[in-house]
Amino acid sequence: MRKRLFLASLTLPLVVHATTMSELFDALKQQPQTKQDELLIKQSNAGLKSVHAKLYPQIGAFASYDYFSRPTGMLPVPPDSMFPMIKDHNIPQPFSKNISRIGATIGMPLFVKSIFTYADKSKKIRASARVKKRINLLQNEAIIVGANANLRYLDAMRRALLSKKSSLLQTKSFIQIKVNSGRAAKSALFKINDGLSQVNIALNNIAIGRTKAIETIETLTQIHLLKPVSMQKNKKLQTLRIGALEPLQKKIEADHLDVQAQKEKLYPSLLLKGSYNKSFANAYNNDKSIDQEYGNIGLVFKVPVFDKSQYVEIEKSKLALEKESLEFSKQENTLRAEAKGLKDSLKLLDQSTLLYKHSIEDKKRLLKIAKVSFKAQRMSTEDYLKYEDDLANQRAKLYQSEAQKWQTLMQLAVIYTNNIEEIVK
Repeated sequence: MRKRLFLASLTLPLVVHATTMSELFDALKQQPQTKQDELLIKQSNAGLKSVHAKLYPQIGAFASYDYFSRPTGMLPVPPDSMFPMIKDHNIPQPFSKNISRIGATIGMPLFVKSIFTYADKSKKIRASARVKKRINLLQNEAIIVGANANLRYLDAMRRALLSKKSSLLQTKSFIQIKVNSGRAAKSALFKINDGLSQVNIALNNIAIGRTKAIETIETLTQIHLLKPVSMQKNKKLQTLRIGALEPLQKKIEADHLDVQAQKEKLYPSLLLKGSYNKSFANAYNNDKSIDQEYGNIGLVFKVPVFDKSQYVEIEKSKLALEKESLEFSKQENTLRAEAKGLKDSLKLLDQSTLLYKHSIEDKKRLLKIAKVSFKAQRMSTEDYLKYEDDLANQRAKLYQSEAQKWQTLMQLAVIYTNNIEEIVK
């Protein structure tokens, strides 16, 4: 029995409740989409390390065995050492058909300009990854705030519709009495019932919208909300610079360095190289066992004279830079226009909110008067229902305007890379 309960618990979704926006933001940072951005930063760090690794010496060891068709020198022998070996047959000469060797090699760039430029490029890519991670986090935080604002709007709409439903039910009770006494036609009751049906349809649509908003938040945080989290604006939005362009700006700077590095591959370079080996064989002249040591170390000054493929690489890097520059200009124009439109919309939404609040108070009074007139049979059912609808619709506009204000504010926060956790509390 316990085993079945344990297995059943594994199939159920984990439901965690949050009471503050900070809890939602903290949960977001532990999710895979945020971890993926951290992985990109680690990859860029690895890229920088791989460039720096080229500045370190490369040391290798080797062992070999060679068979030659004729006696071959184990190492160069100067003439003054060779002549005594030829005269005295007892001295083993360093020539043999079977030669074994062990040894080591070393190589190191002392000056290769492009390596340093590639290191600077890798730093720019790392900086771009870090900024991109921050912007992705801001975008997801903005989605959470927007979904929570939408959830608040839907819950407020639900309360407004329930209030309207309660009002209609009271009116229906009054009409039912009049219909039963023969003082009102049944058609009035049908109209009220139709109004109640419309309210129930709207409530069902709100339930669907709530499910989508809750799902959006749960996808990003793995927290299942039963009701919206309270939130308020805590800090003024800063609109000094469009920070959303920074990752692309860093990428362009990296591409500039890539062009420079490709050109620098045509520069002279200075390399250190060296080797050491010890050879073992039986001398071909008297079959005596011998071993000889041989090593060298030196500097190589390398000057590229002509490399057509490198000129092609330079051209390709220039085209990549031009493409990114055009994309930056396009994004800059788009974001500036979008930011201006959002700021204008924010001002208008503030005005609309005030106007809707005043209008709602007026419509409440008008509905109260309409109810009195309807009960006194000085107003038709259609006209009375219009006042109910007007109040509900105006409340809907108010709540929608407040949700749009939050969503607009979050869009601007992402564009200007403001700290959303400081803005929303």
